[in-house]
Amino acid sequence: MTAGDVAPFRVVFVCTGNICRSPMADVVFRGFADAAGLGPRVASTSAGTGDWHVGERADQRTIDALARAGYDGSHHRARQFTHTDFARSDLVVALDRSHERILRGWARNEADADKIALLMSFDPSAHTLDVPDPYYAGPGMFDEVLGMIESASRSLFRQLEPAIRPVS
Repeated sequence: MTAGDVAPFRVVFVCTGNICRSPMADVVFRGFADAAGLGPRVASTSAGTGDWHVGERADQRTIDALARAGYDGSHHRARQFTHTDFARSDLVVALDRSHERILRGWARNEADADKIALLMSFDPSAHTLDVPDPYYAGPGMFDEVLGMIESASRSLFRQLEPAIRPVS
């Protein structure tokens, strides 16, 4: 790194199995960063609280919903959240309150716990703090969930953008 380089802001999005909601959030958030010309200043990823799908691609309905909205989710591979994610991340974003509770239980100290936030808490127009799990629903629910994630991720990005934009 040179003197002008700044470490990227690191965020991890967390859901249950890391094949539906959190991959959507990761792809959408990176899309906002790239569109603003700030892609190199953001490092985002996603993970699940469980290990059921480790190594798998995102659910095909997730990939399809993302594609319908102009995003590419085809490169995702599921992984489980680990304690090292707290050290590697500036922000740990839970997709619902059950994930938030699990993450707070895994936090080893106050610094870890202070990094945890609910995605929907960033969206002032949200009517709920939980992004519903579309896994047992049809494609329409995946599109609805993606809309919620886009709205909240846009608000999150707008809040972070002044801090990650280079000073001119």
